Amino acid sequence: MKKEKEIKNKEQKKFDKGQIFIKIMAGILAIMMVFSVAVSLILALV
Repeated sequence: MKKEKEIKNKEQKKFDKGQIFIKIMAGILAIMMVFSVAVSLILALV
């Protein structure tokens, strides 16, 4: 029983790290999209 719990905890830690990485990447991509839209609007208006 203890070994099964340890394995589950290790898998959960890897999964959490992966989720954090995905969230960071999604945030970076969202910021880049907003930035590119703002730049294109500014260039279109100027």
